Amino acid sequence: MAVRFIMIGGFLGAGKTTTISRLAREYQHQGKRVGVVTNDQASNLVDTNTLRSQGLRVEEVPGACFCCRFDELVGRVGSLQAAERPDVILAEPVGSCTDLVATVIQPLKDLYAGQFEVAPYAVLFKPSHGLRILKNQIAGGFSPKAAYIFKKQLEEADAIVLNRIDELSSPELHELMALVADQFPNTPLLRMSATTGTGFNTLVAWLDQRGAFGRKILDIDYDTYAEGEAELGWLNATAHLHSPRPFDLDRLVMRILEELAIQCRTLGGEVAHLKLIGMDEAQAFAVGNLVSSSSRPTLSLPSGLKPLQAELIVNARVAIDPALLEAEVRRAVQRECAALGVTAEFRTSQSLRPGRPVPTHRYAVAKG
Repeated sequence: MAVRFIMIGGFLGAGKTTTISRLAREYQHQGKRVGVVTNDQASNLVDTNTLRSQGLRVEEVPGACFCCRFDELVGRVGSLQAAERPDVILAEPVGSCTDLVATVIQPLKDLYAGQFEVAPYAVLFKPSHGLRILKNQIAGGFSPKAAYIFKKQLEEADAIVLNRIDELSSPELHELMALVADQFPNTPLLRMSATTGTGFNTLVAWLDQRGAFGRKILDIDYDTYAEGEAELGWLNATAHLHSPRPFDLDRLVMRILEELAIQCRTLGGEVAHLKLIGMDEAQAFAVGNLVSSSSRPTLSLPSGLKPLQAELIVNARVAIDPALLEAEVRRAVQRECAALGVTAEFRTSQSLRPGRPVPTHRYAVAKG
């Protein structure tokens, strides 16, 4: 029997990991076995560790988007099938990726029709950048080329899911709904908060549909796409934290995020997403997020931990030079740790600009 393949798209910080976590719990409640595949331009993903810490079986495709690592995506799914025999695979692509219908969904439907039953493709809408981008307000803090990616993600969606509605006022919500309806009039619009669960059942019901979905092949300029991605500095880093006295892990995560937010604003680099996870030896964890330069840092998953040592993972996606981003992250971590009497020893650090997408397959015409 074919496994149900559900890919949830959306820009960096749109809430894909929270949505996938909630979907996984829903399908498990239905008695289904669930596997997850995450994706990033580099290794050591906060998302992978967060989902694994929730007891989920997770495989990771690092080094490039699903489209450029298509065979590895299929291989990772095969590993999940061998180990877990899942009924459902939940896939989270890189948040700066688009053209996924032509390069992932159509190849899966055509080349692996007997193995996968591909669900409708939902793309999460990120309000903090989306409102400014759709109103053409200085590209939402990004260059027009990065904003181009944001709009192309929405253009290929079978449904646009306006997420984070718990963070919006009623006037903001209605303004966003009107903008999306005006610019994407033929695409269904769902409203949801993946954090609180409001509207979530509507998404689940929508994803359960069968039919002619995943067929929107984009007219896309790969030069603009590649240049938009390359404007983002990418950093994944890990550090070991230790102290002679117990320290407040939640407070430390928030202090680091707040310091990074100040530095990014000072340097003029728009934040696409900053995500930190601190974990103790028992794999209990705290997660903090910052989803735009105009937003406030949040502790999305408090831990209540006061350990003597912990592991810290930092994922930063900011529109500044990656070497500068790496230096600022190191400085912020060291400074805020020292303020709480904690020693930080960096173990790994990888900074980069995403390379030009070179898909393994690209379908010019929808077949499945």
